[in-house]
Amino acid sequence: MKRAIPSFQRRGTRAAALAALALSLLSSACASAGAPAGPSGSTPRDWIQMFNGRDLNDWRIKFTKHPLGENFNNTFRVEDGLLKVRYDRWTGWDGEFGHIFYKDAFSHYLLRAEYRFVGGQVTGAPSSLSWAIRNNGLMLHAQSPESMGRDQDFPISLEAQLLGGLSDGKPRSTLNLCTPGTNFVRNDSLITAHCTNSSSKTFNGDQWVRAEVLVLGDSVIKHIVNGDTVMTYYKPQMGGGSVSNLMPGVMQAGKLLDRGWITLQAESSEIDFRKVEILNLEGCTDPTARNYKTYLRKSNPAMCVF
Repeated sequence: MKRAIPSFQRRGTRAAALAALALSLLSSACASAGAPAGPSGSTPRDWIQMFNGRDLNDWRIKFTKHPLGENFNNTFRVEDGLLKVRYDRWTGWDGEFGHIFYKDAFSHYLLRAEYRFVGGQVTGAPSSLSWAIRNNGLMLHAQSPESMGRDQDFPISLEAQLLGGLSDGKPRSTLNLCTPGTNFVRNDSLITAHCTNSSSKTFNGDQWVRAEVLVLGDSVIKHIVNGDTVMTYYKPQMGGGSVSNLMPGVMQAGKLLDRGWITLQAESSEIDFRKVEILNLEGCTDPTARNYKTYLRKSNPAMCVF
């Protein structure tokens, strides 16, 4: 569904488009067929390894109907150097969607995750949950885990939806966009539909896929799959539905989202992550500082070290 938006928002969208054009080299820098490079001026040491390959100490877990911090049925775990979502200890399903939140919030960044779908869906999943087969997500600009209600199903966020092919000959793109409690702007229109497909190809079986998301605050967001940009959108903001049992006062319809938490999703299907890393594009842009970086896109003088 689309509806017209005010002229000032259209002007903002055009400005965001210019920002996206100015950053085309940043996204293309991630497009190599082998190990991807970062933007010009960055080094491997600049990347934060969100998943350290050993434990989940930098993450916080929230399952629907359970308190913050309870890893229900040990669903999120680290084995063989992989961050795994597993349902082998489940005997049924009662709407317990899970999210694991990284410890810090970010505004401007390049997020990279390498994932593969394995196994099947939780035992006892109802037919109404068939849409969630080989379906999880990277939740961007999410509300804090502390602000979620105990029975809330999804955080207010932008979901870069991870989908695996069903090996049935039908296309099933990945890195689509779903919008629990959010809307966004595309082609100068406010998009309120819950999910919008990307232009990616289908990835069947248990193959590894590299998902990248370029996020520039509340201006522009790009989804990139194995080096190919498959979706671009603007002006992420609160609004819409598809979130249940919110705490009072959390939803502020129309508020632009320029910062938030990053979460990995457990939506009833099993998945592995072998890499989750982030390049923070917010920092010191003062050339006289010791930690000045040329690739930064948001200035934060408080982060400068002299």
